Amino acid sequence: MKIHFSSIAVVGAGAMGQGIAQIAAQAGSHVWLLDSKPGAAVKAKQAIQQQWAKLAAKGRVTEEQVQAWSQQLQIANTLADLGSCQLVIEAVVERLEIKQALFAELERTLPANVVWATNTSSLSVTAIAAALQQPERLAGFHFFNPVPLMKVVEVVAGLKTDPALCQALTAYAREMGHTPVQAQDTPGFIVNHAGRGFGTEALRIVSEGVADFATIDRILRDQVGFKLGPFELMDLTALDVSHPVMESIYHQYYEEPRFRPSVITAQRLAGGVLGKKAGDGFYCYENGVAQVPAEPPVPVVQDIPPVWVSPRASRRMELYQLLKDLGATIETGASPSPTAITLVAPLGFDVTTVAVVERLDPARTIGIDMLVEEAATKRRVLATNPATRVDIRNAAHALFARDGKPVSVIRDSGGFVTQRVVATIVNIAADICQQGICSPKDLETAVTLGLGYPLGPLAMGDRWGPTNILEVLFNMQTVYGDTRYRPSPWLRRRGAIGLSLTHVEES
Repeated sequence: MKIHFSSIAVVGAGAMGQGIAQIAAQAGSHVWLLDSKPGAAVKAKQAIQQQWAKLAAKGRVTEEQVQAWSQQLQIANTLADLGSCQLVIEAVVERLEIKQALFAELERTLPANVVWATNTSSLSVTAIAAALQQPERLAGFHFFNPVPLMKVVEVVAGLKTDPALCQALTAYAREMGHTPVQAQDTPGFIVNHAGRGFGTEALRIVSEGVADFATIDRILRDQVGFKLGPFELMDLTALDVSHPVMESIYHQYYEEPRFRPSVITAQRLAGGVLGKKAGDGFYCYENGVAQVPAEPPVPVVQDIPPVWVSPRASRRMELYQLLKDLGATIETGASPSPTAITLVAPLGFDVTTVAVVERLDPARTIGIDMLVEEAATKRRVLATNPATRVDIRNAAHALFARDGKPVSVIRDSGGFVTQRVVATIVNIAADICQQGICSPKDLETAVTLGLGYPLGPLAMGDRWGPTNILEVLFNMQTVYGDTRYRPSPWLRRRGAIGLSLTHVEES
């Protein structure tokens, strides 16, 4: 099979360069490995061969394939050794001046028909290309670690990149067994940009004293279906990796409030509390295993008061059915009796605001998050307000735990936990589409493959209703007065007229 680039070079033999070289050789390219550090390229080749040997031992590839791939993998000692290459992929340290100097030297050393690709994850492709006489020959080709397993690659066009180069890299990515997505040259490209909402909003929730790390992780795993909660994920990636990305994207977007980092991660980074690799992060680790605090026990309550449900509660009929299934005594009057648990289920508003607006007794008022339908959630989430009595909180907790489904009780928060995290994720994704950074289809593909979300962010918005997400954001902006929650025009217009968030206007 003829492939787009029969001979390539990978400059930088670290984890990323090693992974790129491996899949390029497997695709049939002759691959040259070059690293400025003595012996690094040789070690990388040996590591790749060890990976192939493991695959052969498991019967996933043949010995003949391993021998052929090994013959295609060569060590280069200088840039001049790369003269036969059609493509050079750079995977060196993430420093603009180093990348610019490398490409300028490549341009002086190699023939004029060689094309360049940078695996940068956070720098501007346009800025890297600015050091070249022919910037049209450079594009972004951003893989994810570990490269052989993370099957998505962002093909990024700088301002002057030749579109034909992006087309060729897109085809080559498919030949390597990866799914390419096309992105414009903007901070974070697609995946790192779209991923801003998950961790930053969870950190915001912690900073308000709403819930602890473990509770937030449990809620987002059980209500939305994330494989890892945000604090589990940050412990896995380590704060010396994730916090600088937060700061970089925030500053590159000129302090856009949606991407505002948290002092929590800055402080923990400064203190060396980096995550799993340090043995101490948002969780403590013993022999590599997170020591997760136990959930608070369900209170023992002998007599549970009757329950009155606000007429403005979201999913009100579903909530009535749930209460009936749990054996609750339900009040149906225009207002609650003096002994009733007063139950509200707002979208975006906090329990305090609803109690004030609806003239309810805050001491007996408690909220429940009903964004996710009862049949789909593995956890129920209740929220108190500052005046909620302990006996009311305990009674509500005991009632909603009657059938064995886990219950988390948090402090008051506009949007609880799930609403505000999901709405933030959806809103950032909608704005990526509004800015024309990529197509809705490529956005969904990049996020599901690159971040492992249970749904793409636009599909997430459609799943729980663009109108509901829009209401959450409008109401959160009212509660907090923070422009980070202002809805993207893409979301606002589609939510207002009932269109799917993946809908693209006809040209």
